[in-house]
Amino acid sequence: MNKFSVDLTNCDKEPIHIPGKIQSHGFLIAVDISTYNISYISENALHFLNFSSKDLLDKPLAVVNNLIKTQAVEFDIEDLLKLGIIRRSFDAISPYPIEINERPFYLIISRSQNEWLLEFEPVTLQYDIQSSIGRSASAMLQGRTVATLLKGAAAEVKKLINYDRIMIYKFLDDGHGEVVAEEKEADLEPFFGLHYPASDIPKQARELYKLNLNRLIADVNTEDSPIITFKENQPLDLTNAGLRAVSPIHIQYLKNMGVHSSFSISLISRGELWGLIACHNYSPKFIDYKAREGSKLIGQILSSALEYRQNEEDSEIVKQFKDTAGILAEHLSRDKYLVDALTGHKKNILDVTKATGVALIFENELHTIGSVPSNDEINALAEWLGSSNDESVYYTHRLSEIFHPAKKYKDIASGILSCSLSKELNEMIIWFKPEQISTVKWAGNPDKPVTPSENGLLSLSPRKSFEIWSQVVSNTSEKWLPEEITSVLRIREIIITDVNKKANEIRLLNEKLQAAYEELDTFSYTISHDLRTPLTSIKTYAELMLKNKSIDEHGKKMLGRILTGADKMNFLIKEILNLARVGRSEINLETVDMQSLLKEIIAEVWTAYKADKVELVLGRLPDLKGDKTLIGQVFTNLLTNSVKYSSMVDKPKIEVSAYIDAGEIIYYVKDNGIGIDNRYYDRVFELFKRMDNVKDIDGTGVGLAIVKRVVEKHHGRVWFESKLNAGSTFYLAFKNK
Repeated sequence: MNKFSVDLTNCDKEPIHIPGKIQSHGFLIAVDISTYNISYISENALHFLNFSSKDLLDKPLAVVNNLIKTQAVEFDIEDLLKLGIIRRSFDAISPYPIEINERPFYLIISRSQNEWLLEFEPVTLQYDIQSSIGRSASAMLQGRTVATLLKGAAAEVKKLINYDRIMIYKFLDDGHGEVVAEEKEADLEPFFGLHYPASDIPKQARELYKLNLNRLIADVNTEDSPIITFKENQPLDLTNAGLRAVSPIHIQYLKNMGVHSSFSISLISRGELWGLIACHNYSPKFIDYKAREGSKLIGQILSSALEYRQNEEDSEIVKQFKDTAGILAEHLSRDKYLVDALTGHKKNILDVTKATGVALIFENELHTIGSVPSNDEINALAEWLGSSNDESVYYTHRLSEIFHPAKKYKDIASGILSCSLSKELNEMIIWFKPEQISTVKWAGNPDKPVTPSENGLLSLSPRKSFEIWSQVVSNTSEKWLPEEITSVLRIREIIITDVNKKANEIRLLNEKLQAAYEELDTFSYTISHDLRTPLTSIKTYAELMLKNKSIDEHGKKMLGRILTGADKMNFLIKEILNLARVGRSEINLETVDMQSLLKEIIAEVWTAYKADKVELVLGRLPDLKGDKTLIGQVFTNLLTNSVKYSSMVDKPKIEVSAYIDAGEIIYYVKDNGIGIDNRYYDRVFELFKRMDNVKDIDGTGVGLAIVKRVVEKHHGRVWFESKLNAGSTFYLAFKNK
């Protein structure tokens, strides 16, 4: 038996995958993969097989074959194992119908490290599960919104397994859960809308729910059956076992609720555990394996439908924001003054988000729409944002906790989303959301201390009564949606583009900057070129000194650092020279064979970075009109970045392709790497700017500046799309001549 002291402070570490026991409504045998001898067996096998469990240990599997009856007389369990190995899966085999002492059983096979797990469960299903699932799925999918979809799913699962209470339990951002749909017997009190602390379903349990999509506890009052073995200190991993015994804390938790049997179905959305269909029965209830699998299928259908419905609702929000951005862009192109275009029409910058008020600070003037703080309060907030925040976009739904003066106007502005138009002039737009005082109803006080029971385990006394405990949440607004942040980034880009287009002062400044830029090119080229000679001397003399046998280890270590620093400096000088060369060189236009050029670049980059594991997808690669050397430099930099920044994912994938749109050939380089935080979007093409999440990856911050300069020299455009931890796509648009 696994001896691990568990309490509510360390239950996240409880080894629930190796409990050393199984639930006793079935029995388990584990067979060594290499020898096919029995290495583990549950004690209760005696009850089912009428054969001593201990006597079966270390015996060939053939002994068990003599105790059971399969569908085919000449076909035994060992044949099933071999068939599963050939197919590389037991999904099509399990459950396999057998008979033990003239009683029907299901055999379910799975893998556990060095053993095959053989689980035997009684057959009790007495109705057509397939037609029931079809009807349930059809009825459930009638829901046109996420809320109605969940309500329908709870009702259909109740019909399928006939438990007393069916809840759909959604995990929120901090790990705690909320009951978002419920079907129950009329005499039961409702749990709909109640919140449950994250400790109720610890982290490692949530991970197992992602692997095991359903979980049955048939009877909390039945004693579990220990697993016996001749292997000392080698507990059997039951991660994939349906019969796996349950944590004593969870059993006590259910007993405190008065629940005798529970069943859960995992809901997975976008690869993560969205929530559970949690089923409670107030008397013992065993669910046949096929009924459980049918319920799991309902869960999988619901998971897919949830994703689809949520995407539908998100898409509608995105469409509204995009339409607003398009209308504002039209206003900016027609109106003489920017402020009038953004604030003087029925559709204005307030509609860029779901805010209730907005303030525009532009050319030292403040303009407001909707419900906003006073002018003095907004100016003080803007000054704080300008001095304390260096990001293009900043947002919070708890402003008064961060900026204490905001407590005076929390009813108007507990949440803000700001975007900077000019950091130098402290020009910005700030959207406001009001305080949203809410009452969160918890099933018991989640912060109440626990007390030890007589047996040494912590009895879950804080959860014993499950009386509703209300918590009032204040000083917070509704959270900002990712779609709102994207919408603000979109409108910021539109406004900045318009400002750059209309402002004569900025155009004159750009001309002056261009002249200074060219002078800086010449200066950087000259300085960088002249630096290479002394740097070469430093490296050469350091290498000669390393060969001197009289130098001790400390001296060699110092010389090694000199060489490393010289190499890094040489690489940086080379990058600066490349950048300067782009600015100084003339474009030599020719038809560039992109298939041939990319083949050469890929071979070079893949060799340099040992990118053998990268999956490369090449699509349409039309020829370009441009400077072959400079275009080669662009794709070398983009492919190098893609290889480096996708090296940390399990299955790196890079795609290069092109399409023609509105007279432009648009190439894109797409990867599934670490991506770019939206806070740094405006810095991506700046010289020597690198993101915080790539500091451990070699680079200079020059490569993308070169890409931008080369593309602009070709009178083209460059932009990107990226999501943190989900990859980046860089687009290059060249004129199709």
